Amino acid sequence: MEQSEVKALADKLDRLITHCQKLERDNATLRALQDDWNRERAQLMHKNDLAKNKIEAMIGRLRALEHH
Repeated sequence: MEQSEVKALADKLDRLITHCQKLERDNATLRALQDDWNRERAQLMHKNDLAKNKIEAMIGRLRALEHH
């Protein structure tokens, strides 16, 4: 293998390593975002359940008043 071929191969390998490092950083960022969104979703679902329970309780009280 000629020196120029070795150099070209080494350059390609360096680019591949750099690309893999970027992908690893991007992947870590995306996983962190996904974790944040999952936490936010859980919080929103909890708030939604609380609101639903309050509304159901109000409806129950209104129905009770209606029957008196």
